[in-house]
Amino acid sequence: MEHITQFVQKSDSNATAVAIFGVIGVAAIALKTLSFLKVLADVFLRSGINVKKYGAGRGGWAVITGATDGIGKEFAFQLASKKLNIVLVSRTESKLRAIAEELEQKYSVETKHYAMDFTKGSEADYKALEQLLSSIEVTVLVNNVGTNHEIPTPFEQETDKIIHDIIEVNVKAAMKLTKIVVPQMVARKNGLIINLGSFAGLVPTPFLSVYSGSKAFLSSWSQAIGAELAPKGIHVQNVNTYFVVSTMSKIRRASMLIPMPKPYVKSVLGHLGISGGASTPFTSTPFYSHAIANWLIDNVLNRAFWVKQNYNIQVDIRKRALKKREREAAAAKSQ
Repeated sequence: MEHITQFVQKSDSNATAVAIFGVIGVAAIALKTLSFLKVLADVFLRSGINVKKYGAGRGGWAVITGATDGIGKEFAFQLASKKLNIVLVSRTESKLRAIAEELEQKYSVETKHYAMDFTKGSEADYKALEQLLSSIEVTVLVNNVGTNHEIPTPFEQETDKIIHDIIEVNVKAAMKLTKIVVPQMVARKNGLIINLGSFAGLVPTPFLSVYSGSKAFLSSWSQAIGAELAPKGIHVQNVNTYFVVSTMSKIRRASMLIPMPKPYVKSVLGHLGISGGASTPFTSTPFYSHAIANWLIDNVLNRAFWVKQNYNIQVDIRKRALKKREREAAAAKSQ
């Protein structure tokens, strides 16, 4: 009888443990499901802060770096369509002038532009830009300008120039432009700063180590200054971006996961202040397929798996890029 009693007690304990773990499992699944449903609600149902809050139609100016191509150019056109005056900052004077004229004619807004090469990090350029911006009411800053490795490259083989350029453009330019415009935003207690981030900053990317590190910096820095500036009425949003069709991405064909700049920028401006797929503060992953991918990275498998995936992808891209270089060199030699 004693053995039977012990067996029953042990069975009861086992059943209780199984029940507890079952409840925990159900709760965990429920929480994951709710978080995924929130992502879908964010990207398909919710609307973000209206840019009217940041001076649209009331004399406000948006400063956009890397403004003559791709995402930057699209930000210029869509913000101008919302009646923000536009400051274009990029490298090529002729392109800047042409876009400025088109914006003025199409949207009846004011424009200014300044041509500078961000890879040089010229203090004279930043001083001149600061003087230009001091005479207007800057309410929006889009830190879009960026550069990347030419092809996936092991860090020890990368050139000093490419390393320098990535840090100068992706890190220093964003800080310097923000430092220029923030004081007047703080004085007015209103402003919007959009930093163009990357999935390479979400998951470390081997063979693109410097670019990946620069975007990880941008993510961390955006969260830090976002917390500092929020009580002062300034909203900082690091936009976590997967691939978009652009010159820098070297992708020419759009797909469900890789949009054209126009729908991508529309999703950013339509979801200001909404996290979408992002789980970090002051960060948004607004485009629907990017949001779902971001959620999967954060919630399915561990980070080591995703780093390994990135490693394998970049190894394959590097092999194809090197073969292309060999073909081009052979063709040039035969001419």
